[in-house]
Amino acid sequence: RNLVIHIIIDFSGSMNYGSTRIKKSDFASMIGLGFAYLALKNNEKFVLSTFGTELEIFKPKKGIKQMAAIFNYLNNKKVSGITKFEKSLSGYKNLISSRSLVVIISDLLYSPNEIKSVLSRLSKHDVKVIQVLDINEENIKEEGNVTLKDSETGQTMKTFISRWMKQHYLKKLDDHRAEIQKACDAIGAEFHHVNTGTDIFDAFFKIIR
Repeated sequence: RNLVIHIIIDFSGSMNYGSTRIKKSDFASMIGLGFAYLALKNNEKFVLSTFGTELEIFKPKKGIKQMAAIFNYLNNKKVSGITKFEKSLSGYKNLISSRSLVVIISDLLYSPNEIKSVLSRLSKHDVKVIQVLDINEENIKEEGNVTLKDSETGQTMKTFISRWMKQHYLKKLDDHRAEIQKACDAIGAEFHHVNTGTDIFDAFFKIIR
């Protein structure tokens, strides 16, 4: 029986961020399309879903028409909403009828407990968790007085970014990734992280090798 590949892409407001020409949602979509293409090439069914304010699902099909439909959907999809990661994905296991490959593509800027809860429900399946961050989220360029804008709520905040604050932020990011890695290890899932400054083909081959 052929494997069904479930591709789940985060389209919440935070994915709209892009310090370069490409936004996180665009980069995540290209990775998702890569998995859809591999499924098509191997004559496997795939389901593509997005979550923002709600979970939207494409039904599993085979063939090039489905690929074209998904490309058009992602191209026109608007990034918006404040997402509760656990609330959006906790019931996803009920949509899977047989052992599958589940690919979750997100910036994963959610509580580690929420991520752990979602992954534990998918423990019977093969799972790949892919964190997509903007290059500036991994290597902050700003220093001094800046105005920050929350891409989900639209709220702004004036603050001062010091060198110490940058180091503290990077330590927090490393700690957060360690928690995600631990949650993945608990169910035998793969965890990958890439940023938008990476060539998309290099990023994709790093994930699938």
